[in-house]
Amino acid sequence: MVDQRNIGVALVLFYLLLLSLLFKPTVEQRLSSSIEFTALFELRSSLGLTSRDWPRKVDPCSSWNGIRCENGSVFGINISGFRRTTVGRQNPRFAVNSLVNFTRLVSFNASKFLLPGSIPDWFGRRLLTLQVLDLRSCNITGVIPSSIGNLSNLSILYLSDNRLTGAIPSSLSRLLSLSVLDLSKNLLTGSIPPGIGALSRLQILNLSSNSLMFSIPAQLGDLDSLVDLDLSSNSLSGLIPEDLSGLRNLQRMVLGNNGLTGLLPVNLFRSPSLLQVIVLRNNSFTGELPEVIWSISGLNLLDISHNNFTTELPNFASYDNATAAVLDISGNKFYGSLTTVLRRFSSMNLSENYFEGSVPDFVLGNTSLGTNCLQNVSNQRTLTDCVSFYGERGLSFDNFGPPAPESGKSNSNRNRIILAAVLGGAGFIMLLTLFLLLVLRVRTRRRVSHRGIDVGPVCAETTPPSPGLAINFSSLGDLFTYQQLLQATGDFTEANLIKHGHSGDLFKGILESGLPVVIKRVDLQSIKKEVYLSELDFFNRFTHTRLVPLLGHCLEKENEKFLVYKYMLNGDLLSSLYRKINSETDGLQSLDWITRLKIAIGAAEGLSYLHHECTPPIVHRDVRASSILLDDKFEVRLGSLSEVCLQEDDDRQNGITRLLQLPRSSSEQGSSGPMRLFHLLYGRMYRNQHLLS
Repeated sequence: MVDQRNIGVALVLFYLLLLSLLFKPTVEQRLSSSIEFTALFELRSSLGLTSRDWPRKVDPCSSWNGIRCENGSVFGINISGFRRTTVGRQNPRFAVNSLVNFTRLVSFNASKFLLPGSIPDWFGRRLLTLQVLDLRSCNITGVIPSSIGNLSNLSILYLSDNRLTGAIPSSLSRLLSLSVLDLSKNLLTGSIPPGIGALSRLQILNLSSNSLMFSIPAQLGDLDSLVDLDLSSNSLSGLIPEDLSGLRNLQRMVLGNNGLTGLLPVNLFRSPSLLQVIVLRNNSFTGELPEVIWSISGLNLLDISHNNFTTELPNFASYDNATAAVLDISGNKFYGSLTTVLRRFSSMNLSENYFEGSVPDFVLGNTSLGTNCLQNVSNQRTLTDCVSFYGERGLSFDNFGPPAPESGKSNSNRNRIILAAVLGGAGFIMLLTLFLLLVLRVRTRRRVSHRGIDVGPVCAETTPPSPGLAINFSSLGDLFTYQQLLQATGDFTEANLIKHGHSGDLFKGILESGLPVVIKRVDLQSIKKEVYLSELDFFNRFTHTRLVPLLGHCLEKENEKFLVYKYMLNGDLLSSLYRKINSETDGLQSLDWITRLKIAIGAAEGLSYLHHECTPPIVHRDVRASSILLDDKFEVRLGSLSEVCLQEDDDRQNGITRLLQLPRSSSEQGSSGPMRLFHLLYGRMYRNQHLLS
């Protein structure tokens, strides 16, 4: 009883102490240095920062966003993602000279804040207390100053996603406190400095997406603390040094998209290992894959696609406690049967190899098996290719399985089944066509008998919105400036031109936020003003998930108007239905039928919305493969909406008139009724007739 009472008293005292700590009044940090106070306002002016982030007539330490102070001095400045004033946006530049006055500055973060220009050399001579320098996505140009190597306290250096040029300065090897070095997505050239191997505290090294050349320095194997190594998307060549086997704490190795060659070192991978991600795709590695790689228990991504590895898969059971992993070994020369080592992988791409035999049950599902030598699987290599490959290695090929008994009788039965299926399908199509024609004829007679023959025009004239009906531009996305669009498209260069459309030229662009978009430039000297006004009026009145999203517009120029749409990753149906497998062959790879059905349903939903859910109903008037756009998941978004028109008095129209869209007069522009019917039936696919097969 006494013990319980003592425990209760102790708990009460503990809660009282906790409350006193939580509600203890804190002393507000204030800036005591007049030099730093003046320097902050100079920085505010040179960068053009807004009063919303850095207001006047208040203490910066207590009221300015991103300013951290300690003992009356500034030790942290973070302007990441800040917006400039209107004047500041007109002439952005790398103007941070007042930083030299912050003698205790530990961290400077300007990521995603435009700082056009080069990094000043005095950064490495005056900011000696700096520990964190983050200049990601700042549009910085020029070279990395060698004086950066003087920042002996620097532990984190982010310079990725800029336009830095020249070589990586060897002076970076003096940054012995560095734990993160990210120079990815720049234009750096030359070799990787071997001195980087002396950075014993380095945990993340990312030099990807540059133009670095020559071989990987063996000294990188001395980075005992390295967890993440990414050298992908460069022009590196030669062998992988065996010294990289010393990276005992490595969890992520990404060396894809280079020109690396030869055999993988036998001891490159250890067991046990901490590796979770291995990416070696798009190189020229040869020989066998080290068998130990299949026994790394924590591996969740193995991508060695498009190399010249040639070996059989090992035949041993995977770990029972292994997590679902992703495997891509496509585009190599693996052969033999599919073994139990594949059980651990939930998603696999085994295509473009020489696997033979039957497909075990554990492989079925989310697996690509095309272009192999497998039994009872579609889209395989020819018998000649398979026999030749196995013969070169002194092996016999199974000829796609043992021959079936009574082949003559089997072939005869197969022919009968095929013939019956073809005739049955043809008969069904004929009956369905007759039924549709009968229904259409009955409806036409009924409407003619009640309403007469003269049904009038289907579509209203394409006219701009009436002056009395103003367009609500606030509902039409963001209002972009012409300067923003110039920057997004690189001054509308030919390299970013997608195509010349009938209602304007389409350009691909990337906004300041990194969002890819499509920008339509409407030249009012060659295109009627009503075209873009009608499209704006359409988006002002109608929205649907099956319509291409309008992100904004720019109407500030007198003779040019701009509409900004969301970028569709898979382009349009015309370009996606058949794609080139690679640039070295002329073969075309077709969309699978599940995706085709998904696209057909999506297009039907979009047209159904226009015809039946809009008031009044809307006719698209430009349905073709190039106006059916596909996002990253092959979801349909209808485009080419500048030609849409409203149906007048829908009750007075019959089905034939809607289908043919008879013109109001002989002078009306556009395709005639019979021509539109031809386009509807054949989808303007006469240039690519394989799309109908």
